[in-house]
Amino acid sequence: MLSGVAIAYGHNLAVCDVEASIPPGSVVGLIGPNGSGKSTLLKAIAGSLPLREGEIRFGERPLRELSGRVAYVPQREEVNWEFPVTALDVVMMGRYRRLGWLRWPGRADRAAAEAALEALGLGGLGHRHISQFSGGQQQRIFLARAMVQEPELVLLDEPFTGVDVQNRAVFHEQIRAFARGGVTVLFATHDLDEVRATTTHVLLLNRRMVAFGPTPETFTPQNLRAAFGGQVAVFEQVPVFERLP
Repeated sequence: MLSGVAIAYGHNLAVCDVEASIPPGSVVGLIGPNGSGKSTLLKAIAGSLPLREGEIRFGERPLRELSGRVAYVPQREEVNWEFPVTALDVVMMGRYRRLGWLRWPGRADRAAAEAALEALGLGGLGHRHISQFSGGQQQRIFLARAMVQEPELVLLDEPFTGVDVQNRAVFHEQIRAFARGGVTVLFATHDLDEVRATTTHVLLLNRRMVAFGPTPETFTPQNLRAAFGGQVAVFEQVPVFERLP
């Protein structure tokens, strides 16, 4: 639950007035124009940015109590792909917060990381340096890292940007798998077709919250105009929603 959330960089308010009660197992599309605060809100939920005002709770618990159960997949542009780590090293990072930094991962942790790579079509490639993968494969590596955290909440920042059809299908299936397991997924995107087809709920943002609710009732021309202004062409038709199984 997001209650009265406001986030600032110094004296500059970046996001304010966010109120949303998200049911567990929901898939929420976070949409808005460039500079609307989507990434800022995700980083605050992930715990890497402080709140100026408000509170973030998960069920009855403050979000900070979830510790390592919040998985965050950043935009590709935020990652140093020349850093000397392999794909398996990156995925194993998802186990560290569960174990604590003073405990060394064991065989079971390595097996979980290898299984996640296998499930995402990267089996047997864990020894490769992360720079040796395509953009879509690199995104899959970070998705595998999220999987091995055994998360309760998954945050994806622009996961479909620059990703081909095959890699999109991998993300779609894993998002559905998270939802089937009761894991809540929140992803920021500019792709309105992805929101229409994939989400159960929508949060429209333009520095302040424009609207939040179930996708069929909230993903409307009126709300899109309010969020994007003249930056988006809105077709006057009733969208078809593919609800998650």
